[in-house]
Amino acid sequence: MVSAAPIESDLPWARGLRVALVHDWLTGFRGGEKVLEVMGELFPQADLFTLVFVPGSTHPTIERRRVRASWMNRLPGIARYYRYMLPFFPTWIDGLDLSAYDLVVSSSHCVAKGARVRPDAVHVCYCHTPMRYVWDRFEDYFGHMRGLKRWMVTRQAKRLRAWDASTSDRVDRFVANSHFVEDRIRRFYTVDANRVEVVFPPVDLEAFPAPPSASSRDETYFLVSALVPYKLVHVAVEACAKSGRRLAVAGSGPERTRLEALIGKWGVGDRIELLGRVDDNELRQRLVRHRAFLFPNVEDFGITPLEAMASGMPVIAFGEGGALDTVVDGVTGMLYPRAGVDGLVEALDRFEARQEPWDEAALRQHATRFSRDRFKHELAASLEEAVERGPVRESRRP
Repeated sequence: MVSAAPIESDLPWARGLRVALVHDWLTGFRGGEKVLEVMGELFPQADLFTLVFVPGSTHPTIERRRVRASWMNRLPGIARYYRYMLPFFPTWIDGLDLSAYDLVVSSSHCVAKGARVRPDAVHVCYCHTPMRYVWDRFEDYFGHMRGLKRWMVTRQAKRLRAWDASTSDRVDRFVANSHFVEDRIRRFYTVDANRVEVVFPPVDLEAFPAPPSASSRDETYFLVSALVPYKLVHVAVEACAKSGRRLAVAGSGPERTRLEALIGKWGVGDRIELLGRVDDNELRQRLVRHRAFLFPNVEDFGITPLEAMASGMPVIAFGEGGALDTVVDGVTGMLYPRAGVDGLVEALDRFEARQEPWDEAALRQHATRFSRDRFKHELAASLEEAVERGPVRESRRP
């Protein structure tokens, strides 16, 4: 059994509790890790459990705590292929010994929410999303597969859906990162309304200072994303190529080769640029320089549009998913109703036809609603209520 010491905390109700954090994997510093980093400030001494940990890949404040990685972390070169180990992930979380802890807070977009706790302990899951690739986004991830591969992936997805649904009973309270995810939790896990609430993720406003007054923006649109199929970066690239607009794309991933081929095929390399991964300084510079931020995908929440707003940049977003919680149509950007390339081109036309200038101060003020301090206050209140209420898990299913 893992030993655990009571933590010291600025939260009176948490003093003396033995607290564990559980996060799916630590191989980068994206939205989920940004939430984990701020979440960890509530419990600086809490142990952190994860599947795979690549030192140097995430935030130093995360790496300074005691990180306990799974047996998979000992496999040679695991950082390159851990996603292919998905069928084995439930085995890890099913066997994870958390019996020494009074409060377990999981940060989950895959299997972390399946963490088991003692009968008298409390488990709160901050849910970034139920597993997209086995629920409603299966085709986005695996639609290109055929034959035996398709059959094998479909079979594994069915098994993982059953596991994911059944282990929702290991959670006392779900905290969703958006109303879109709240709805998905209630539908896929059949969770009662009194076991799920929404606390929006944090945005580090101090990292994105207000733009200089009377700032001048160029004609280039901007997008920050992992270059993977379901992010629909190709939609933004094609929309700008088709309509004669300029676009800069920051991010890396396996879709880069395909995007480069499309840009070459259309002969638009002079106005559509793939920047690769950019550092924080370049990101901040581009957010105060370029025209608007493009957000063509249905995301569970989306922190990057808020980082754009914090920098005074309006957002053009497809009007579904987490964007409905962050983009105020006509105030902080534009929501467009028709998915795909033509829908985005129409939105770009409307954006450029707008006569009224965007109020950059209003954009930044809106972003303050999603501050780090707000997140910590709301999450701490939710955790306190869950601890005071005690375990309410509906069953003891295996």
